[in-house]
Amino acid sequence: MRDMEWGSDAFDNPNDSEAECAKIWSVYISEAETYDKALVESWRGDMDGMLIFAGLFSASLTAFIVESYKTLSPDSGNTTVVLLDQISKQLAASASGEAFQVPAAPVFNVPATSLICNALWFISLQLSLACALIATLVEQWARDFVQKTEMRPSPVIRARIFSYLYFGMKRFNMHILVDLVPLLLHMSLILFFAGLVAFLLPISHTVMAVAAALLGILVAIYCSLTVLPLIYFDCPYRTPFSTVLWRMRQLALLVISRLAEMHHRVSEPAKTIKDNTMVEVMISQATQLSEDRDQRDRRSFRWTMKSLTDHTELEPFLDGIPDMLWGPNGRRLKHEHLIRALLDHPEVRLGDRILNTMCHSDSGLLTPEAEFRLKVSCLKALWSIATLSSQGSQLNLPLRALVDRLERWMQLSLGHPSSDRDFKRELLDNTLGAALRLAVALFWFDQGQNTLQISGRITR
Repeated sequence: MRDMEWGSDAFDNPNDSEAECAKIWSVYISEAETYDKALVESWRGDMDGMLIFAGLFSASLTAFIVESYKTLSPDSGNTTVVLLDQISKQLAASASGEAFQVPAAPVFNVPATSLICNALWFISLQLSLACALIATLVEQWARDFVQKTEMRPSPVIRARIFSYLYFGMKRFNMHILVDLVPLLLHMSLILFFAGLVAFLLPISHTVMAVAAALLGILVAIYCSLTVLPLIYFDCPYRTPFSTVLWRMRQLALLVISRLAEMHHRVSEPAKTIKDNTMVEVMISQATQLSEDRDQRDRRSFRWTMKSLTDHTELEPFLDGIPDMLWGPNGRRLKHEHLIRALLDHPEVRLGDRILNTMCHSDSGLLTPEAEFRLKVSCLKALWSIATLSSQGSQLNLPLRALVDRLERWMQLSLGHPSSDRDFKRELLDNTLGAALRLAVALFWFDQGQNTLQISGRITR
């Protein structure tokens, strides 16, 4: 029975030619698990929230419907009053000997407000229940996806199951169905508020006016949140209708583009417009070369430096500075403005930060190996930053203090009573020491000083 459900073992043993690709397929599985499972888990998390909200909303809406649907039929209390009135009049006529004519039964007309209110609320309830049903199905499909991708131990089989199911989700546009759930729920809420205004109209015009005003404000805010991401692609706000409006916009642009192509007015292919999604446009805006992007980069670097409070946290950042400024073919000029901004900013002062890190690296909190790596990172970063002055630009660095503090650090490193004194002397005598001398020389050369004198001070 188990073999019928899971298949025979033959499927778990791919042939030799495919087994040789197992390592490559394992890499694919690792990447696919990171992406696909994160996507599926996000769907499941969203559906959990939708289910809870839809359940609470449906229960509240049902309580309103229980009261409103009674207005669609004649009130039994009013009918009793009419009959008692007729009996009273008939008895009075019999006592006086007068003839009594039974009046025709009044015709019941459903008020227009009751029709509108109940229609909106019943549609809202149906949409809410449909939202809950689809959310339940999406959760089940997500669990099935994860389960099916873990059925086989063979990397080749698992990789092909991953690709088969993933491209199946894309083929049947499962993401559209997932986006449909919040769309239905939002529509249900809008219909409920509209029905609430119709429900209050025959009861109290004042209360209805207040509810209508609040509804108008909510609709205006909702429309703004819907349209803003279509104009500003960095806007964090969006609604399910934002995607719908974006697709309508792209469809309209596609039609206009094709009509223009028919008249030979544009040369851009229509397919380019069709393929641009909101995410793709956002990525393009975020990475496009501009002054705004440079400003964002500088702010990001400043925030990073402020958040790195520990020496071990700062080390990876310092390791990246030389590669950022220098490449195998020479200097990388396009990134220099980011480092210069860190050097010039009064709250960051990258030069002082590196020197403080290097001077306090021998506090005893780090192992000798970690201390060595940190000092090497500081020296490399200082050298790469010092080479910025070779273009003749004036850096806002305390150059005299830089040299003095470097000299003091060297003296402390050589004179510190520890077992690795020879190791520290070797560190200062190797190529990094030469790089440091070159760095200080470049700084002083930028200030018009004598580089030989400074080099002699460093080696003394």
